[in-house]
Amino acid sequence: MYNPQAGQSMGYGQPPGGQNYGPPPVSGHSMGYQQQQQSMNQYGTPFSGKPAMGQPPPSKAPMGGYNAGPPPPTGQPMHGQQNQNGPYTNSGGPSSQGQQYYGQQQQQRVPTSIPNQRLPQAQYGVPPASSQPSRGPAPSQLPTQMSELSISGQPPLPTGQQQMRGPPPPSNTSQAPNAYAGYSTNQPYSQGAVPSSNAPGHWAATSQHQSMGPPPTNMGPQPTSMGQAPASMAPPSMAGPPSSMSGPPSMGPPPSGGAYMGTQQVGPPSGHMGQPGMSGPPSSGPPMAGGVTPGYGYQQTGAGMVGPGSTPPSPGMGGGMPAGAAMSMGSAGMAASHAGMMQQPQTQAPQRRLDPDQMPSPIQVIEDDRRTHGNQPFTTNQRGQVPPLVTTDFRVVDQGNCSPRFVRATVYNIPCTQDMLKQSQVPLGLVITPFAEVKPNESSPPVVDNGANGPIRCNRCKAYMCPYMQFIDGGRRFQCNFCNCITEVPPEFFQHLDHMGRRLDYYDRPELSLGSYEFVATTDYCKNNKLPNPPAFIFMIDVTYNSVKNGMVPLLCHQLHNLLERLPKETDQEESSIRVGFVTYDKTLHFYNLNGALAQPQMLVVSDINDVFMPLLDGFLVKLSEAKLVIDSLLEQIPVMFRDTRETETMLGPVIEAGLAALKAADCAGKIFIFHSSLPIAEAPGRLKNRDDRKLLGSDKEKLVLQPQTTYYSKVAQNCVAAGCSVDMFLFPNAYLDLATIGQVCTITGGQCFKYNYFTAASDGERFLFDLTRDIERPIAFDAIMRVRTSTGIRPTSFHGNLYMSNTTDVELASIDCDKAIDVEIKHDDKLQEESGAFIQIALLYTTIRGQRRLRIHNLSLNCCNQMADMFRSCEMDSILNLIAKQSLDQVIHATPKAIREVIINQCATILTCYRKNCASPSSPGQLILPECMKLLPLYSNSLIKSDALSGGSDITTDDRSWLMQSVNAMDVASSHVYFYPRLLPLHNLDLEATNLPVSTRCTVDKLQEDGVYLLENGISMYIWIGLHVNPDWVQNVFSVQSPAQIDIDSGKLLQLDNPTSIRVRGIVEQVRKERQRYMKLTFVRQRDTLEPWFKHFLCEDKGFNGGASYVDYLCHMHKEIRNMLN
Repeated sequence: MYNPQAGQSMGYGQPPGGQNYGPPPVSGHSMGYQQQQQSMNQYGTPFSGKPAMGQPPPSKAPMGGYNAGPPPPTGQPMHGQQNQNGPYTNSGGPSSQGQQYYGQQQQQRVPTSIPNQRLPQAQYGVPPASSQPSRGPAPSQLPTQMSELSISGQPPLPTGQQQMRGPPPPSNTSQAPNAYAGYSTNQPYSQGAVPSSNAPGHWAATSQHQSMGPPPTNMGPQPTSMGQAPASMAPPSMAGPPSSMSGPPSMGPPPSGGAYMGTQQVGPPSGHMGQPGMSGPPSSGPPMAGGVTPGYGYQQTGAGMVGPGSTPPSPGMGGGMPAGAAMSMGSAGMAASHAGMMQQPQTQAPQRRLDPDQMPSPIQVIEDDRRTHGNQPFTTNQRGQVPPLVTTDFRVVDQGNCSPRFVRATVYNIPCTQDMLKQSQVPLGLVITPFAEVKPNESSPPVVDNGANGPIRCNRCKAYMCPYMQFIDGGRRFQCNFCNCITEVPPEFFQHLDHMGRRLDYYDRPELSLGSYEFVATTDYCKNNKLPNPPAFIFMIDVTYNSVKNGMVPLLCHQLHNLLERLPKETDQEESSIRVGFVTYDKTLHFYNLNGALAQPQMLVVSDINDVFMPLLDGFLVKLSEAKLVIDSLLEQIPVMFRDTRETETMLGPVIEAGLAALKAADCAGKIFIFHSSLPIAEAPGRLKNRDDRKLLGSDKEKLVLQPQTTYYSKVAQNCVAAGCSVDMFLFPNAYLDLATIGQVCTITGGQCFKYNYFTAASDGERFLFDLTRDIERPIAFDAIMRVRTSTGIRPTSFHGNLYMSNTTDVELASIDCDKAIDVEIKHDDKLQEESGAFIQIALLYTTIRGQRRLRIHNLSLNCCNQMADMFRSCEMDSILNLIAKQSLDQVIHATPKAIREVIINQCATILTCYRKNCASPSSPGQLILPECMKLLPLYSNSLIKSDALSGGSDITTDDRSWLMQSVNAMDVASSHVYFYPRLLPLHNLDLEATNLPVSTRCTVDKLQEDGVYLLENGISMYIWIGLHVNPDWVQNVFSVQSPAQIDIDSGKLLQLDNPTSIRVRGIVEQVRKERQRYMKLTFVRQRDTLEPWFKHFLCEDKGFNGGASYVDYLCHMHKEIRNMLN
């Protein structure tokens, strides 16, 4: 608490015998989003998602979104244009004598501190001889030690009370940097960390207060003005790009010696900071741009603070302190008056700004994990073992727990009680990808056939035999680890036990020794006690005017000849068992008889679309080998038959019903491939109206356009699930499609939507064919039912993904492939025992592509703990991000955007506060302490808040927003990780002899150099940003032109040139594409072109389009939230 009269901070812990350097409170601030008016960002309030008063509203971008590269909205701030009142800055608390801070302070970087020495008070003038920094531990030791980074700046001095010895600052002071760049250093900040001799396994890099001379007079160059983005922009496939923005800023690399980047003048001189019409001392100035807050000063190493020479935490404090990261985000304001110092008004003291490079870096985390686990075997024989990151290439050796490629947990050490979990707010759940592809050097789950009796199961809970079952009574009975029930062993399954109580055939039976395996199911697991027929694929093609003229119909029919040869099949099959059928449609349905005995295919037209029926049974679904000539003839005739069509209206509901009827008539499961191009407005079931209003996106009324406008498609989808019919849609829109409504069919049936805005065969044909090929040939299961069983004390509650649930336990999936993931939330039923652990079994009953009924089993064992520190030590950050994202997206149609953002922010702050209170040793409130396994939580949660899937505004289309929401809802951990934090690869300084990808760089504009080239990808889009001063030789080798200005940025393709640079760049692009589930269209972005703001909005460490905070701003705000909770 802060007492303005006494000028002291109470409750922060004073250093003995000295001035209290505790940070002044945020005057007038409350928790959450109650920001004061004086700290409002002129480009939008923090986390509001809305522009502030006076900001021009964003203009409507043309449809195109992620596929056509939409421009940014007009009037948005660009990088280099910092506002005066950045979010999350203190408006200036009272000083020690009732004075108020004012003006903007010059940043000062200070060296590391001396161990076991309290920071001295400020001395202005000649530095003392004793202020020499100490060297830290070797860099190789740092990743495994406690990170305590002092990132606080020096506080300002109160007006009229003190003076600095030295010349005053110039009358017209230019406030230089934003939160990321621009600070002057008294000496290089390269001394490393200060080792703490009394705290093994910890290290500190706290700032030593150093005497400073007069403030520098050269405050950096003046800012350059960036013009406004154009009001509209045609998609790349249409008209040419608009003219460039007027007066773009220089994007060169930051010069050495603390030069500034993207600077501007902020506010009037300090003598004019008072409010008009007021007398007396000037009022506090506006909050500084970026994340710098008045009063965020030097770290004071006082009693009980983690720092050099501090004592380690006692063993009784939360089970010990795990490795973490502690950053001093602001300590003592140092505003006390010093005796003998003369008054000098209008004096500004230097203040150090937060350095983004000192913030936790995902690139560093990824590279550290690769060095530790890369190309190493990960053996799954330990309970609760945290796997390597999804970005690490490792080999899984299954020895009792399933591979992390199949199942990842958010926490591998579960709290024993619900109260512990609720207090921490860490989400407990699983991310399940039951058919994930394994690496070539890994084994697929083996198949076990127990004959007519089927798999061995527990009599009570029906769990399947697994390595956790305990055999007793000489092997005649076994005890279930899920419900503790004892079950008799069937005679045909009996085997003697060895001296350790383990069966003699332990290594011969996969269900006893492996975490993942399959059982051959008997007829008891089949519908109507009958083995299923092989599944079928039905291709339903829209042949209206738009589909024919954009080239989709001719391209599809021409390529299906070859694609049908790639139908999925079992490894021991010579030919696929899948049968195929074809339907074309506009306002009527056209079925085709493909009987192999016919010389030509026969068309049967169904015009009664209100009551769809199958006009033929025999000859509609055929095997490729039996009717190849007839199929080839049909595919050649379809483009000719509908070449001159003038029909523009189309339907969709009867098309899905027709495919469902065909699969029902054939008594088989299968998948429908629908190729569709426009809003279904024809008079037919499922007719939709155009309700597009992109201005609602980002507002409290966005749910009106993001929820289905009718329940018709949801009901049709449920009927499809019951019949084992999955639906995939390939959409080619030139206008609004209402994907929020028609996309429900794909979401509920376990299918997927592919969307190609403004499709042309020339520019988008390669991407379309790649996606279709992968969709046809990837591993897939049909007519599946999944159930998650857990041991006593926990239970699954909620499920997220492309699925349908008719009850609370069974997840029904018309199909599921290797790219789909399902998230499961888990809650406590009772108290867990630390010594027994927790067990989870995922059982999925499905039909294979050859028509065999199987059970795929995945087993996972987790630890249990009574200490918060043990839980925080075993969290998996990427899985947590995946689960929180899907939880948030499910609330979009129920809650307002602001409420959803508040939930994410509060959850993040609560998690970090719980760690601070229960796991970290006593320390100054000026430190932000982060757990090692979750130090990227602030960055990832801020990226989630700013993502287009959750907060996309009017700069994207309504269909784009719906499509992104549906795509993220089905993502696995690897896909969600790169989507929320894109990968940025430098291409201008490549090692031409290497074969692996270059090391990524952080997603911020500060890392872009004018002489550089960078590839950015997020699993959906891919961009190559080209600086204007890139080496001409590099441009010549890759693009065969002399300068970046001559590059054809509309081509979207790299030239096939025979030189090492071109080969290396093309190899990187292809390697990145192979790692992703979709074909990412390549877009070239030249520096200062109109597409550059859209490219920069993917740089998630910078400020977002709609007022989203930068990483530094968000971390400052998170620190304030934590301090409020602690108080």
